[in-house]
Amino acid sequence: MIPPARTRFAPSPTGRTHIGSARTALYDYLLARQTGGQFVLRIEDTDAKRTVPGAEQELMESLRWLGLEWDEGPDVGGPYAPYRQSERKEIYRRHALDLVARGHAYYCFCSPERLAQMRQEQQKKRQPPRYDGRCRDLPASESKARVERGESAVIRFRTPREGTTTGVDLLRGPITVENATIDDYVLLKSDGLPVYHLAAMVDDRLMEITHVLRSSEWLPTFPLHVLVVRAFGWPEPVWVHLSVFLNPTGKGKMSKRHAVDPKGGAASIYPLDLRDAGYLPEGVLNWLALMGWSYDDHTELFTLPELIEKFSLERLHPSPAAVNFTKLDHFNGIHLRALPTDDLARRLVPYFEKAGLPVDERTLARIVPLLRERIRTLDEAVEMAGFFFRQAVTPDPASLAIPGRTAEESAGLLRSAHETAAAAPAWRAEVLEPALRALAERSGLTTGQLFGAMRMAITGQAVSPPLFESMVVIGRETCLARLLAASEAVRRAAPA
Repeated sequence: MIPPARTRFAPSPTGRTHIGSARTALYDYLLARQTGGQFVLRIEDTDAKRTVPGAEQELMESLRWLGLEWDEGPDVGGPYAPYRQSERKEIYRRHALDLVARGHAYYCFCSPERLAQMRQEQQKKRQPPRYDGRCRDLPASESKARVERGESAVIRFRTPREGTTTGVDLLRGPITVENATIDDYVLLKSDGLPVYHLAAMVDDRLMEITHVLRSSEWLPTFPLHVLVVRAFGWPEPVWVHLSVFLNPTGKGKMSKRHAVDPKGGAASIYPLDLRDAGYLPEGVLNWLALMGWSYDDHTELFTLPELIEKFSLERLHPSPAAVNFTKLDHFNGIHLRALPTDDLARRLVPYFEKAGLPVDERTLARIVPLLRERIRTLDEAVEMAGFFFRQAVTPDPASLAIPGRTAEESAGLLRSAHETAAAAPAWRAEVLEPALRALAERSGLTTGQLFGAMRMAITGQAVSPPLFESMVVIGRETCLARLLAASEAVRRAAPA
């Protein structure tokens, strides 16, 4: 049995929360829940210049919409608070000074101008950009005196110049690099704020994180992070570098500019946009889980409890995964159809209200059985069934004309439909449909011709849920009034 895992999702609030971050959070959550551990939310906000107002709020709203509640975090507290890195500045300073004292880091006094010139010279010589080590071997006494005089300095990691460093990634196995290729990265900036290479390593240790799941984009600096952890003498967490997302074409890293919706528009890569577009959190989670993980070679449908039960790190895939919005629609439709009627009705209410249509869950519950098999997303219900809640529909008279019949004949046939429906002994689908089918036959029409005109008259649209079931929900008085109004509209529009 796997011991309880402490996982952390540690985003920077520098932009909108996208599906790549959401998938990382999902895997963190699943591992913590499956093992009876804890899922920690940590905000890495030390880069104040890049912090975007509202980004942290969107992040939390996205996770909560997906159902990924955290056990510890900036808003709920926990035994390792604070959970915002901007509030942990002194902790990082102490650890940076500890590395200096151990000989694993040093003060660097090089000005930004000198560093820029150094990089330009390296580019001219086609050398990889890296610090040239000017301050690396300054005597400790000199460095200390310059700092005490108030001279601006950063703290850099003293990377070994000889040998190799090997780190083990759970998905890729041992990764070995020559130490000579690793830069002396800055750990603490001159303003006292840390960079990721120090802050994340310190926080992961102090918060007792057992598994670090993050994007494979961190692989280039993975050896540095291994060296930093070892310089402190700490045990390493289980490192898991997750696959990146590719554009739907399978070419190039995912970007919103290249994401194409199968419906023909631009598909969003942001969870809150997917929510607003009518996707279910269940559908999005199912979709995200399978872009980088699989249970076997055939099982595709999972609820969140099932994912918690079946998830395993060993079945994660290191290969990049192409974003497939068609799959999202597929999963969303299945999860939508699986919802109990009352639950689906409740979830539909906000979409109708946003469209300005006054609805209630009780009426929606009568409509849900007519919609369930016809929609893939919640917002599609408004276009499909908005007519149920409109006081009136006003179709174009031309759309009411019956193919092959004059306007005057069409008006007469609609009036006959009105009379036939009005004479029905009961306002039920199984009573209305046979009577109107008989009318079509007597009139020399196909049912498609007559029912199409009736559908337009009653719903105001060419496509709707089943006609007669819809008529029952709308009600006898309203349906008869709409048929009569449609007949009059066609008659008035007829050429003199």
